[in-house]
Amino acid sequence: MEMRADLLIVGAGMVGSALALALQHSGLEILLLDGSPLSIKPFDQQSAFEPRVSALSAASQRILERLGAWQGISERRLSPYSDMRVWDGSGTGQIHFSAASVHAEVLGHIVENRVVQDGLLERLHDSEIGLLANARLEQMRRSGDDWLLTLADGRTLRAPLVIAADGANSAVRRLTGCETREWDYLHHAIVTSVRCAQPHQATAWQRFTDEGPLAFLPLLRDGQQDWCSIVWSTTPEQAEHLMALSDEGFCAELERAFEGRLGSVLQADPRVCVPLRQRHAKRYVAEGLALIGDAAHTIHPLAGQGVNLGFLDAAVLAEELQHAYERGERLADIRVLSRFERRRMPHNLALMAAMEGFERLFQADPLPLRWLRNSGLKWVEQLPEAKALFVRQALGLSGDLPELARA
Repeated sequence: MEMRADLLIVGAGMVGSALALALQHSGLEILLLDGSPLSIKPFDQQSAFEPRVSALSAASQRILERLGAWQGISERRLSPYSDMRVWDGSGTGQIHFSAASVHAEVLGHIVENRVVQDGLLERLHDSEIGLLANARLEQMRRSGDDWLLTLADGRTLRAPLVIAADGANSAVRRLTGCETREWDYLHHAIVTSVRCAQPHQATAWQRFTDEGPLAFLPLLRDGQQDWCSIVWSTTPEQAEHLMALSDEGFCAELERAFEGRLGSVLQADPRVCVPLRQRHAKRYVAEGLALIGDAAHTIHPLAGQGVNLGFLDAAVLAEELQHAYERGERLADIRVLSRFERRRMPHNLALMAAMEGFERLFQADPLPLRWLRNSGLKWVEQLPEAKALFVRQALGLSGDLPELARA
């Protein structure tokens, strides 16, 4: 039996789910498929934190609010933060960013990916969008003006337009031969949650070590500020050493690397180690095809911007498709899809280049570069206008914003 839709979205993660919800009143017949069960598990606010979290910007919050998912997210668990402190572990340069500098209440929210996903799934289950769970893509080819997708269980799907939202290792991107530029950072990220002796003060902390950046992101449970999500980027050799340590040994190493800014590290949840790789599709679109989120671009987790770029991708693509549909244009036309690419690719490339330059600068050993980064941090710290510009960028409220992210 062959199923047909106007639009197939492959991947019901955070970004794919957001796109489906953004188009739910468009008049299009949408089918969202994913290899997972797409079920929502009961949430216990006393449960351990999930190791994977996102730093949601104000723009992402607006998008999620307008999709109706923010209430479900906030009813589960989220951690607002109003300040960010960054310093160079090999020097004296440091900088403090504050939401108050631009008259905002928060810089963003640290939220477990599972919480965001379940908030979106709740809205999807209440919608008319077609959901296809446990659907693993095996083959994909052109069939006339359509794409014909074959699933692992033999089912076939047909649609003139397919959106790849299936993550960094996108099956759609591989099966359709979309080319990418990519390179290995030669670093791994260790991710977990830890309990500290001192409160995090609703502050995101980041220290640049000789091996790589170490971030402590604030988590909130029952109003207590003693837990943080950590992302520790380091060499593969050091990562292997850290993963092999006992919990007590890991906490001691982490406390030293963080200079004890939040006192003793008292407890650590199970650790996850993730190889870091940068990837960017040469094109986001082809005839009847568009890539969004991590399927189109993955960046260093330095600033936690990955999912925010994905939500903006989804919002812009939904906006362009809706406008084209209202004008009676063929949505699979490369000229329609290129409007989305023209709006998103420059923004994504600019942020990726900035993060790459920032990461390379802080990994540099030559003394002149060490002096440059320390002087730069001190210089920016003394310029309120420059700091406010950084804060507005972090909020995600500048540039070409889609309607879903505007005030």
